Amino acid sequence: MREHSFSLTPAGTVFSRGHRATGGRSDLSGLYQLGRTLGRGHYAVVKLARHVDTGQLVAVKIIDKTKLDVMASSHLLQEVRCMRRVQHPNVVRLHEVIDTPTTLYLVMELADGGDLYDYILRHDGGVAEGTAKRHFTQIARAVAYCHQLHVVHRDLKPENVVFFPQQGAVKLTDFGFSNLFQPGTMLATSCGSLAYSAPEILLGEEYDAPAVDIWSLGVILYMLVCGVPPFQETNDSETLVMILDCRYSVPNHVSDDCRDLISQMLQKDPSCRASLEQIEAHKWLHGLDSALLTPEAPPHWLSGALSPCSTRSGAPECGDLLAYIVEFKFNT
Repeated sequence: MREHSFSLTPAGTVFSRGHRATGGRSDLSGLYQLGRTLGRGHYAVVKLARHVDTGQLVAVKIIDKTKLDVMASSHLLQEVRCMRRVQHPNVVRLHEVIDTPTTLYLVMELADGGDLYDYILRHDGGVAEGTAKRHFTQIARAVAYCHQLHVVHRDLKPENVVFFPQQGAVKLTDFGFSNLFQPGTMLATSCGSLAYSAPEILLGEEYDAPAVDIWSLGVILYMLVCGVPPFQETNDSETLVMILDCRYSVPNHVSDDCRDLISQMLQKDPSCRASLEQIEAHKWLHGLDSALLTPEAPPHWLSGALSPCSTRSGAPECGDLLAYIVEFKFNT
Protein backbone atom coordinates (compact mmCIF):
# COMPACT_ATOMS: atom_id res chain seq x y z
CA MET A 1 0.00 0.00 0.00
CA ARG A 2 1.40 3.40 -0.95
CA GLU A 3 1.29 5.71 2.06
CA HIS A 4 -0.05 9.07 1.01
CA SER A 5 0.66 12.55 2.29
CA PHE A 6 -1.71 15.49 2.41
CA SER A 7 -1.29 19.23 2.26
CA LEU A 8 -0.68 21.46 5.24
CA THR A 9 -3.46 23.67 6.47
CA PRO A 10 -3.30 27.31 5.37
CA ALA A 11 -0.59 29.22 7.21
CA GLY A 12 -1.79 30.81 10.42
CA THR A 13 -4.48 28.20 11.06
CA VAL A 14 -5.33 27.20 14.62
CA PHE A 15 -7.13 23.98 15.47
CA SER A 16 -8.57 24.22 18.97
CA ARG A 17 -9.81 21.44 21.23
CA GLY A 18 -12.93 21.36 19.13
CA HIS A 19 -10.80 21.56 15.99
CA ARG A 20 -12.30 24.87 14.87
CA ALA A 21 -9.98 26.74 12.56
CA THR A 22 -9.29 30.42 12.97
CA GLY A 23 -6.79 32.49 11.02
CA GLY A 24 -4.21 35.08 11.88
CA ARG A 25 -2.15 33.31 14.53
CA SER A 26 1.58 33.64 13.83
CA ASP A 27 3.05 32.16 17.03
CA LEU A 28 2.19 31.30 20.64
CA SER A 29 2.26 34.91 21.87
CA GLY A 30 -0.62 35.65 24.20
CA LEU A 31 -1.59 31.98 24.43
CA TYR A 32 1.26 30.13 26.13
CA GLN A 33 4.37 31.03 28.12
CA LEU A 34 7.20 28.74 27.03
CA GLY A 35 9.51 27.19 29.63
CA ARG A 36 12.24 24.57 29.74
CA THR A 37 13.10 22.12 27.02
CA LEU A 38 11.71 18.62 27.68
CA GLY A 39 13.10 16.85 24.63
CA ARG A 40 14.71 17.37 21.26
CA GLY A 41 14.54 15.58 17.91
CA HIS A 42 15.94 16.00 14.42
CA TYR A 43 13.58 18.80 13.43
CA ALA A 44 11.55 19.45 16.56
CA VAL A 45 11.89 20.53 20.17
CA VAL A 46 9.39 19.85 22.96
CA LYS A 47 9.01 22.56 25.58
CA LEU A 48 7.07 22.95 28.76
CA ALA A 49 4.49 25.73 28.53
CA ARG A 50 1.85 27.38 30.67
CA HIS A 51 -1.48 28.59 29.30
CA VAL A 52 -1.57 32.33 29.91
CA ASP A 53 -5.23 32.47 30.96
CA THR A 54 -5.79 29.17 32.79
CA GLY A 55 -2.31 28.40 34.09
CA GLN A 56 -2.57 24.84 32.74
CA LEU A 57 0.80 23.22 32.08
CA VAL A 58 1.15 21.59 28.67
CA ALA A 59 3.85 20.22 26.39
CA VAL A 60 4.40 22.05 23.10
CA LYS A 61 6.11 20.27 20.23
CA ILE A 62 7.69 22.95 18.05
CA ILE A 63 8.48 21.79 14.52
CA ASP A 64 10.70 23.80 12.17
CA LYS A 65 8.93 23.26 8.84
CA THR A 66 11.88 24.67 6.89
CA LYS A 67 13.94 21.59 7.84
CA LEU A 68 11.39 19.03 6.70
CA ASP A 69 11.91 16.90 3.60
CA VAL A 70 9.03 15.17 1.85
CA MET A 71 9.14 12.07 4.06
CA ALA A 72 9.38 14.05 7.31
CA SER A 73 6.47 16.25 6.20
CA SER A 74 4.39 13.16 5.51
CA HIS A 75 5.18 11.69 8.94
CA LEU A 76 4.35 14.97 10.64
CA LEU A 77 1.02 15.36 8.93
CA GLN A 78 0.10 11.76 9.65
CA GLU A 79 1.00 12.35 13.30
CA VAL A 80 -1.44 15.26 13.49
CA ARG A 81 -4.12 13.40 11.60
CA CYS A 82 -3.88 10.28 13.77
CA MET A 83 -3.66 12.13 17.10
CA ARG A 84 -6.75 14.17 16.27
CA ARG A 85 -8.58 10.93 15.53
CA VAL A 86 -7.55 9.00 18.62
CA GLN A 87 -9.25 10.17 21.84
CA HIS A 88 -8.61 7.63 24.60
CA PRO A 89 -7.78 7.81 28.34
CA ASN A 90 -4.46 6.07 27.62
CA VAL A 91 -3.38 8.23 24.68
CA VAL A 92 -1.81 11.68 25.16
CA ARG A 93 -4.37 14.25 24.05
CA LEU A 94 -3.61 16.77 21.34
CA HIS A 95 -5.19 20.05 22.50
CA GLU A 96 -4.31 22.45 19.69
CA VAL A 97 -2.47 22.64 16.38
CA ILE A 98 -1.09 26.04 15.38
CA ASP A 99 0.27 26.14 11.82
CA THR A 100 2.37 29.13 10.71
CA PRO A 101 4.43 29.63 7.52
CA THR A 102 7.64 28.32 9.12
CA THR A 103 6.60 26.53 12.32
CA LEU A 104 4.03 24.01 13.47
CA TYR A 105 3.08 23.93 17.15
CA LEU A 106 1.45 20.84 18.64
CA VAL A 107 0.00 21.60 22.08
CA MET A 108 -0.42 18.39 24.06
CA GLU A 109 -1.12 17.04 27.52
CA LEU A 110 1.87 17.21 29.80
CA ALA A 111 3.13 13.93 31.17
CA ASP A 112 4.23 14.91 34.67
CA GLY A 113 5.50 11.51 35.80
CA GLY A 114 8.27 10.68 33.35
CA ASP A 115 8.37 7.89 30.80
CA LEU A 116 8.31 4.10 31.04
CA TYR A 117 11.93 3.77 29.92
CA ASP A 118 13.27 5.71 32.91
CA TYR A 119 10.80 3.89 35.15
CA ILE A 120 12.17 0.52 34.02
CA LEU A 121 15.75 1.69 34.58
CA ARG A 122 14.88 2.40 38.22
CA HIS A 123 13.83 -1.23 38.71
CA ASP A 124 16.82 -3.52 38.38
CA GLY A 125 15.67 -6.88 37.02
CA GLY A 126 12.23 -5.56 36.08
CA VAL A 127 9.13 -4.50 37.97
CA ALA A 128 6.89 -6.85 39.93
CA GLU A 129 4.52 -8.73 37.66
CA GLY A 130 1.45 -7.31 39.39
CA THR A 131 2.67 -3.81 38.57
CA ALA A 132 3.69 -4.84 35.06
CA LYS A 133 0.16 -6.14 34.45
CA ARG A 134 -1.37 -2.77 35.31
CA HIS A 135 0.96 -0.86 33.02
CA PHE A 136 0.82 -3.36 30.18
CA THR A 137 -2.97 -3.63 30.23
CA GLN A 138 -3.38 0.12 29.83
CA ILE A 139 -0.89 0.19 26.95
CA ALA A 140 -2.58 -2.75 25.22
CA ARG A 141 -6.01 -1.16 25.60
CA ALA A 142 -4.76 2.05 24.01
CA VAL A 143 -3.24 0.13 21.09
CA ALA A 144 -6.46 -1.86 20.65
CA TYR A 145 -8.44 1.38 20.50
CA CYS A 146 -6.05 2.82 17.91
CA HIS A 147 -6.40 -0.31 15.78
CA GLN A 148 -10.19 -0.13 16.00
CA LEU A 149 -9.90 3.32 14.42
CA HIS A 150 -7.46 1.89 11.84
CA VAL A 151 -4.50 3.78 13.31
CA VAL A 152 -1.18 1.93 13.64
CA HIS A 153 1.48 3.48 15.89
CA ARG A 154 4.64 1.79 14.49
CA ASP A 155 6.98 3.18 17.14
CA LEU A 156 5.80 1.56 20.35
CA LYS A 157 8.59 1.59 22.94
CA PRO A 158 8.96 2.51 26.62
CA GLU A 159 10.16 6.03 25.73
CA ASN A 160 6.77 6.59 24.07
CA VAL A 161 4.74 5.52 27.11
CA VAL A 162 4.39 8.26 29.73
CA PHE A 163 3.00 8.50 33.26
CA PHE A 164 0.11 10.69 34.42
CA PRO A 165 0.09 9.97 38.18
CA GLN A 166 -2.73 12.39 39.02
CA GLN A 167 -4.96 10.64 36.47
CA GLY A 168 -3.72 7.20 37.48
CA ALA A 169 -2.75 6.40 33.92
CA VAL A 170 0.02 5.58 31.52
CA LYS A 171 -0.48 6.92 28.00
CA LEU A 172 0.89 6.45 24.51
CA THR A 173 2.59 9.40 22.88
CA ASP A 174 4.70 10.30 19.82
CA PHE A 175 2.60 9.30 16.81
CA GLY A 176 5.29 10.52 14.42
CA PHE A 177 5.42 7.19 12.56
CA SER A 178 1.70 6.42 12.82
CA ASN A 179 -0.52 5.91 9.82
CA LEU A 180 -4.02 4.92 8.84
CA PHE A 181 -4.50 1.43 7.45
CA GLN A 182 -7.21 -0.71 5.96
CA PRO A 183 -7.60 -4.21 7.46
CA GLY A 184 -6.15 -6.80 5.13
CA THR A 185 -4.11 -4.23 3.22
CA MET A 186 -0.34 -4.26 3.68
CA LEU A 187 1.94 -1.30 4.44
CA ALA A 188 5.49 -0.96 3.14
CA THR A 189 7.30 1.94 4.86
CA SER A 190 10.22 0.91 7.10
CA CYS A 191 10.11 3.03 10.25
CA GLY A 192 10.39 2.84 13.99
CA SER A 193 13.29 2.06 16.34
CA LEU A 194 15.59 -0.89 15.76
CA ALA A 195 15.36 -2.72 19.10
CA TYR A 196 11.53 -2.66 19.02
CA SER A 197 10.87 -3.30 15.32
CA ALA A 198 9.31 -6.47 13.96
CA PRO A 199 11.41 -8.72 11.68
CA GLU A 200 9.26 -8.07 8.62
CA ILE A 201 9.93 -4.34 8.85
CA LEU A 202 13.67 -4.95 9.09
CA LEU A 203 13.52 -7.23 6.07
CA GLY A 204 11.90 -4.50 4.02
CA GLU A 205 8.82 -6.60 3.36
CA GLU A 206 5.24 -5.43 3.11
CA TYR A 207 3.62 -5.98 6.47
CA ASP A 208 0.33 -6.25 8.30
CA ALA A 209 -0.06 -3.06 10.33
CA PRO A 210 -1.54 -4.43 13.60
CA ALA A 211 1.03 -7.24 13.74
CA VAL A 212 4.02 -4.88 13.96
CA ASP A 213 2.49 -3.08 16.95
CA ILE A 214 1.86 -6.42 18.65
CA TRP A 215 5.53 -7.38 18.24
CA SER A 216 6.51 -4.10 19.89
CA LEU A 217 4.06 -4.79 22.73
CA GLY A 218 5.91 -8.05 23.30
CA VAL A 219 9.20 -6.17 23.58
CA ILE A 220 7.65 -3.71 26.05
CA LEU A 221 6.26 -6.48 28.25
CA TYR A 222 9.63 -8.25 28.22
CA MET A 223 11.34 -5.04 29.33
CA LEU A 224 8.79 -4.46 32.08
CA VAL A 225 9.37 -7.84 33.73
CA CYS A 226 13.06 -8.31 32.85
CA GLY A 227 14.42 -4.78 33.08
CA VAL A 228 16.34 -4.99 29.79
CA PRO A 229 15.38 -5.30 26.10
CA PRO A 230 15.12 -8.83 24.65
CA PHE A 231 17.17 -7.87 21.60
CA GLN A 232 20.00 -5.60 22.63
CA GLU A 233 23.58 -6.39 21.73
CA THR A 234 26.81 -4.38 21.72
CA ASN A 235 26.20 -3.13 18.18
CA ASP A 236 23.26 -2.70 15.83
CA SER A 237 24.39 -5.46 13.47
CA GLU A 238 24.21 -8.08 16.23
CA THR A 239 20.89 -6.71 17.47
CA LEU A 240 19.48 -6.94 13.96
CA VAL A 241 20.54 -10.58 13.62
CA MET A 242 18.96 -11.46 16.99
CA ILE A 243 15.66 -9.90 15.95
CA LEU A 244 15.63 -11.62 12.56
CA ASP A 245 16.36 -14.95 14.28
CA CYS A 246 13.83 -14.15 17.04
CA ARG A 247 16.51 -15.20 19.50
CA TYR A 248 16.06 -14.15 23.12
CA SER A 249 16.02 -15.68 26.60
CA VAL A 250 13.75 -15.01 29.57
CA PRO A 251 15.18 -14.88 33.13
CA ASN A 252 14.08 -17.58 35.56
CA HIS A 253 12.19 -15.18 37.84
CA VAL A 254 9.53 -14.53 35.16
CA SER A 255 6.40 -16.64 35.64
CA ASP A 256 5.41 -19.31 33.12
CA ASP A 257 2.22 -17.48 32.20
CA CYS A 258 4.08 -14.25 31.52
CA ARG A 259 6.69 -16.14 29.46
CA ASP A 260 3.90 -17.64 27.43
CA LEU A 261 2.30 -14.27 26.68
CA ILE A 262 5.65 -12.79 25.64
CA SER A 263 6.29 -15.75 23.34
CA GLN A 264 2.88 -15.37 21.71
CA MET A 265 3.71 -11.77 20.75
CA LEU A 266 7.37 -12.29 19.80
CA GLN A 267 6.66 -14.64 16.90
CA LYS A 268 8.75 -14.16 13.77
CA ASP A 269 5.81 -15.12 11.56
CA PRO A 270 3.28 -12.26 11.95
CA SER A 271 0.38 -14.59 11.18
CA CYS A 272 1.31 -16.58 14.31
CA ARG A 273 1.34 -13.61 16.68
CA ALA A 274 -1.42 -13.25 19.23
CA SER A 275 -4.19 -10.82 18.37
CA LEU A 276 -5.08 -8.07 20.81
CA GLU A 277 -8.22 -10.02 21.70
CA GLN A 278 -6.09 -13.05 22.53
CA ILE A 279 -3.71 -10.90 24.56
CA GLU A 280 -6.57 -9.44 26.61
CA ALA A 281 -7.96 -12.92 27.24
CA HIS A 282 -4.60 -14.44 28.20
CA LYS A 283 -4.51 -16.17 31.58
CA TRP A 284 -1.62 -13.99 32.80
CA LEU A 285 -4.04 -11.06 32.80
CA HIS A 286 -6.93 -12.96 34.40
CA GLY A 287 -8.31 -11.55 37.64
CA LEU A 288 -6.91 -8.06 37.10
CA ASP A 289 -9.44 -5.77 38.75
CA SER A 290 -10.06 -2.56 36.83
CA ALA A 291 -9.57 -0.69 40.10
CA LEU A 292 -5.98 -1.95 40.15
CA LEU A 293 -5.09 -0.44 36.79
CA THR A 294 -3.83 2.71 38.50
CA PRO A 295 -0.05 2.71 38.00
CA GLU A 296 2.39 3.37 40.79
CA ALA A 297 3.44 7.02 40.61
CA PRO A 298 7.12 7.49 39.72
CA PRO A 299 8.88 9.22 42.62
CA HIS A 300 9.53 12.63 41.14
CA TRP A 301 7.83 15.80 39.97
CA LEU A 302 8.78 18.44 37.44
CA SER A 303 10.19 20.88 39.98
CA GLY A 304 11.02 24.37 38.79
CA ALA A 305 8.76 23.71 35.85
CA LEU A 306 9.26 26.93 33.97
CA SER A 307 12.95 27.37 34.75
CA PRO A 308 15.39 27.13 31.82
CA CYS A 309 16.97 23.71 31.89
CA SER A 310 18.84 21.49 29.48
CA THR A 311 17.25 18.25 28.33
CA ARG A 312 18.26 15.13 30.22
CA SER A 313 21.64 13.67 29.37
CA GLY A 314 21.51 10.87 26.88
CA ALA A 315 17.83 11.30 26.12
CA PRO A 316 16.85 9.39 23.02
CA GLU A 317 15.94 11.45 20.00
CA CYS A 318 13.00 10.70 17.74
CA GLY A 319 13.09 7.08 16.58
CA ASP A 320 14.92 6.80 13.28
CA LEU A 321 15.37 3.28 12.00
CA LEU A 322 15.92 4.08 8.34
CA ALA A 323 19.36 5.63 8.65
CA TYR A 324 20.85 2.43 9.96
CA ILE A 325 18.80 -0.05 7.96
CA VAL A 326 19.47 1.68 4.66
CA GLU A 327 23.20 1.67 5.33
CA PHE A 328 23.31 -1.90 6.65
CA LYS A 329 20.96 -3.74 4.33
CA PHE A 330 19.23 -1.88 1.56
CA ASN A 331 21.94 0.58 0.47
CA THR A 332 19.48 2.59 -1.58
